[in-house]
Amino acid sequence: MANPNILNATSIYGKTVAATLTTTTNTDILSCPADKLIKVNTIMLSNIDGTNNVDVTVFVADGGSFRWSLASTITVAANSTLALIGKDNPIYLTESWQIEAGASAAADAQIIISYDELDDA
Repeated sequence: MANPNILNATSIYGKTVAATLTTTTNTDILSCPADKLIKVNTIMLSNIDGTNNVDVTVFVADGGSFRWSLASTITVAANSTLALIGKDNPIYLTESWQIEAGASAAADAQIIISYDELDDA
């Protein structure tokens, strides 16, 4: 497992991934590829249901047996958006780490993650 040296980065690509959440809380939303480093800048959660609140759970997982909670059944009000992570509190994902998420009601919540993918190759 390589962890790129940020000081010697040869490429930094700004990327975004988005998904509609299901009721399975261990659904992979973003995975860090081999020999890369991901700096997660923003995680936005949106409730697209016009009537009901939805509970969202977001984890960071190490690709093995460990998962750490970023948000545990956090309520997102109907027709609203919640910034879970912003530029002031980024997190890093190393090789094989991922962000997993799910919601209390399928297709009621969406997640958007803005991140930088770094490489020192």
